[in-house]
Amino acid sequence: MSSTNAPFGMRPSFHPSGLDRAVALADGIASGYASNILKGQPVKLDTSGVIQAAAAGDAFLGAFAGFEWTDTTGRRRVSNYFPANTAYTTGSAIAYYYQDPAIVYDIQADGSLAQTTLGAQSDFSNITAGSSTTGLSQCTISASVVSAGSSAQLKIIGLTPGVDNAWGDAYTVVQVQVNESQFNASVNAI
Repeated sequence: MSSTNAPFGMRPSFHPSGLDRAVALADGIASGYASNILKGQPVKLDTSGVIQAAAAGDAFLGAFAGFEWTDTTGRRRVSNYFPANTAYTTGSAIAYYYQDPAIVYDIQADGSLAQTTLGAQSDFSNITAGSSTTGLSQCTISASVVSAGSSAQLKIIGLTPGVDNAWGDAYTVVQVQVNESQFNASVNAI
């Protein structure tokens, strides 16, 4: 797999406590929000307390997990992504996302990563890539890590186990944690 460019976004792998539950936020995305938010795509809080898609370089919360709502015709809907411009009945929507910075995620790099990148930091690349057909993100981590003393969105903490994944492969799949969390006191990002 890591010799093939087949990104899958941020996929929760595990939490040190064993609990990697998604948070449910009532009316957690603004009705009519203009962008898709795909499963596995990084999300952040905006100033009104709802989530939105994070951009490259943003402090963020974690990964999007799904959305349910009652549409304007009264039909209840459930989706693994938020379709752009979706309007819903006020009080009916629930956005699911992961926010605990201790969660370990699997993510594919946009190039080769060596074992020497353990503990290094890197930002997202292709952060909005994905499919509205499957609802899945295809964001990746940049194979260009930041220099020592600099900060980036993700911290590389390991290699994702698998017979088809090794350090130095063309598109290495690594384990990461959120490094620039919006909940970190040193990051004023809301």
